[in-house]
Parts: sequence; structure tokens; C-alpha cells
Amino acid sequence: MSVTHENSGTGPVIVWLRNDLRVSDNASLALAVDSKRPVIPVFVYSPDEEGAWSPGAASRWWLHHSLLSLSATLNELGSKLILRTGPAARELSAVAAEFGATALIYSRRWEPAAIHQQRMVESELIANRIDVRAVNNSLLFEPTSIATASGTPYRVFTPFYRACLSSWGETSPIAAPSRVRSPSEWPASVAVEDLRLLPRIDWADGLDETWTPGEFSAQKRLATFANGAAVSYLEQRDMPATEGVSRLSPFLHFGEISPRQVVSAVNRAALGSVSSSSHEGYIRQLIWREFAHHLLYHYPHTVDQPLRSEFADFPWDNDPEMKTAWCQGRTGYPLVDAGMRELWRTGYMHNRVRMVVASFLVKDLLIPWQEGAKWFWDTLVDADLANNTLGWQWVAGCGADAAPYFRIFNPVSQSEKFDPTSSYIRHWVPELAELSASVIHEPWRFPLLATSTDYPDRIVEHDYARARALESLELMKAHSLAKP
Repeated sequence: MSVTHENSGTGPVIVWLRNDLRVSDNASLALAVDSKRPVIPVFVYSPDEEGAWSPGAASRWWLHHSLLSLSATLNELGSKLILRTGPAARELSAVAAEFGATALIYSRRWEPAAIHQQRMVESELIANRIDVRAVNNSLLFEPTSIATASGTPYRVFTPFYRACLSSWGETSPIAAPSRVRSPSEWPASVAVEDLRLLPRIDWADGLDETWTPGEFSAQKRLATFANGAAVSYLEQRDMPATEGVSRLSPFLHFGEISPRQVVSAVNRAALGSVSSSSHEGYIRQLIWREFAHHLLYHYPHTVDQPLRSEFADFPWDNDPEMKTAWCQGRTGYPLVDAGMRELWRTGYMHNRVRMVVASFLVKDLLIPWQEGAKWFWDTLVDADLANNTLGWQWVAGCGADAAPYFRIFNPVSQSEKFDPTSSYIRHWVPELAELSASVIHEPWRFPLLATSTDYPDRIVEHDYARARALESLELMKAHSLAKP
């Protein structure tokens, strides 16, 4: 929305930064710079306003380094990043009142708590006669812009994808400003370190070794992917031992790069490619991200409740010991354990492996998908509420366009198919590294060969677990039919 008052042409402009921690293709910053007025970039850390879905430990680690990177970039442009803590409406109103700011520009977010937060900010600032303008900085298609012919939200991906393509109006990304005009005085700011974002757990070294957050790193990774692995994306995307995916997800989540920049770079690279099908396949995956936000906006209860209401009666068996074994990568299934150990060490897991470990938790162990979603939320550097919710409900069979519940991933066949050389397993489960390719996917079948390792035995037998899961599905159906 945009509300304009008589005094909106004077005074500094506040740019409220949220999940758009970059200076290029940042519509909020560009509008503020174009106004020719002093610009005050502000980030407000408000975990209490996000409730149960405040940033997890891995996300806080990323945010710490992302804010440091953005601060350095703004300094190079003659500006400064102001950091505040507490309710966003209170802090932004205080900055506006103290420094005579007459306008605020921000990027819309679509998570339930974020929507409530921005309504509070708008109400407070508009009441104080501050011009407020919201822009789209994080999606290609805002959830309110795509609807079925009857005006209802989409619940199936393919027609949503087609609607997006028919609405496509690709525009060039906005260049970064060469200079940002500063106010005569700067508001008080806390230091990044004062936010106490860094987790006090033993994975920080692994995150440091794996990632360099920030806009520069995002652009570098995008260029490497667009001019390299993008050409073979469809062939390589399911192979966790290869560099076949972009690994841009955390940069997209924190807005260190925009989806429009990604599409632009991938399309430019496709012009010089013999075949553009892989590039198109990758853009299709970006639109899955759009679909996730579309669903979360229209069905906000799905963050912790199934979209398909009958699954509320599913007979789970929430065994804490089984969950702990899954979290620690000690299930006895090499591909599952490799994925969970990669997650703990790096804050990341290959998407194919995410599906396998999620299926194992929900269907082999009968542990509620919400428990897995919470663990991913705390341990993934790319933890995104929309994507996390869509992914877990998809695997659990209870969401929009979900995989049927009876589709149960076999962790052995998935391992043999997508890690045929067992390179991924050998890297993340080193105690099995000496086993041959014919043994490593099912070490329990060859106990004499595996006795020299401390690798655990299977915590559940898959064929038994599959039958139990299907029986549980039938019980749920019967319970649903029995309801008056």
C-alpha cells in the first residue's frame, strides 16, 4: 500500500530492511535513493514478534554474517546500516520521530507473523502521518496476484505454474546505486554482536567452512551455477554427490539475491546453450518456491496443521528415542544418516536427500511431520517457513499437490539410484568408507564385513515399517469415515 501526506516530500526516507539484505535489485532502496532525500536503512530484529517461528540457530548464524556483509556494503556507498531490537512498529516510529523522517519503504513478506507485524508498522506510522509504501522484493509473483479463474487459490502446482508463465512480465533487475545519500545525523544503533545471533553449539565451524553469507557471495555462486551446472541441471539435480544444484536457497531466503536476478542470469546463460531445457527446469523449481509462498499466504494454519484436515487424526507413534536417532544420523540406513550428518555439519542437505530423510521420519518411524519441520527449522541455513511447510506436508501426503501417502521412499533403492558410486555416503558416514559399493547401501546384510565399524544396526526394518504406515493410513481413513 502507499499512503501519501503533504509532508512526504521532505525529510529522510526510512528503508525498513527485512528479507531483502542486498543493495542491487532492491526496489525499496532504489525508490528511496531516487527520491533524492537522505536515506536511513534500518533492520529491526524482533524474534518475539515471530513467535514459534523466530529464526532457528542456523538461520541466526547466517543472519549475523549477512548483516555484517550488508553493513560493509552500505558503508562503501556512503551509508550505514542501523540495527534495532524490539517491536518493529515501536523502533521505526522512534527513528521517524527523532530524525524527522516522513516516509518509510519496505518489502512485503507473506508469513503469518510477518503480515501481522507489517500491519502494526503501517498503522503506527500512518497514524503519525508518515508516508508508507510496500514493494515486492522477494518473489516473482506475489500470492495475491495469481488466482484460479474462479478467484480461488491454487492447490495444485502444474496449473499454478502455467498461470505464472502466462502472467510473466520479466523485467531487468535494478542496478545497485553508486551512492546513498546520508542524513546529517544518524540514529543510534546496536552492533551486530549485540544481537547475540551466533549459536552456542558445536556446528559453527562447519558452517564457517561451508558458507560465506552476503550479496557478493550470492552473485558469485549464481554466476558459477548459471554458466556451469545449470546446463546439466535436469540430469544432475538428484545426485547429492555432485555439484548439480545452485545452492542458492539461503541467499534467496535472506534476500541477498532476488529471484529476478536468478532468472535473468539463468536465461542469459541459456541463450548460449545448445538446449535450454535444463535452464527451464531450474526456473520451474523457482516457481515451486513461489507456490510455497502462495499456499502459506492463503492457508496460514498449515505451518503446524495439515491442509488436508483428515490427517489431523493420523495415528502417529512419536517415539523420542527414534527421533533422536534420526536427528543424530544413527538410523542404520546409510543415505538417511549421511543426509542428517550433512545437515548438522553444514546447515544444508541436498533436496533429494531431504525427501528421503523426511519420508523415513514420517512413514518408517511414524513421527509427526511437524517434529521434522521443527528440526529442519533450527538446523537449516535456508530455513524458510513457506518452503519448509510445503516440503514436509508434501512428503507426509497431507498438503497441497502432495505425494500420495502410500508413496513411501525406500532408503536403499533411493541410495542405490542417486548415490550409485556411494561417494556421498562415504563422505558423510566415514565409518562405512571401506565397504564396497555392493555392500555399503545395506551394511546389515553383510555383518561380517561391517563388524569393524561402530555403525549402528537398523532401528527399524523398512518392509515392516512400510506395512505399518499403510495400516495407519487405513486406520485414519476409517476414523474419518466414522465421524458424524
